[in-house]
Amino acid sequence: MKINDVILQTVTRIAVFIILTMAIYLFISGHNSPGGGFIGGLILASAFVLLCLAFDIETITNGIPLDFKKVAATGAFIVLGTGVAAIFFDVPFLSQTYSYINLPVVGKTALATVTFFEAGVALAVVGVVVTIISSISEDV
Repeated sequence: MKINDVILQTVTRIAVFIILTMAIYLFISGHNSPGGGFIGGLILASAFVLLCLAFDIETITNGIPLDFKKVAATGAFIVLGTGVAAIFFDVPFLSQTYSYINLPVVGKTALATVTFFEAGVALAVVGVVVTIISSISEDV
């Protein structure tokens, strides 16, 4: 018997947008203030958990056709790649550097290699958490 959760599903659609916006903000602000890939990834995964609570797991996996094990592996590969890339430039493992670029609308903006590291961490966290939640929800 399927329960009609119209209110929960409607609120979830709005709340997921807000959660995703907060996750992106925390990810972007992570290299200058508290936040970053780990907490951004956890908040991003919490949006997926909220979707699983409001809708069934089959609907979510059909709407988001990603293999989250591959997402976690890709994130781990990016993290490892940023560390190994430093060795090729004859600096210690996981050393970071930054440069300034001119963007058309924003202007002069700093681009740091730590952003790639944080993106890998975020992908790894999202992949692992969503895989765990999916496997738990399939058992229930």
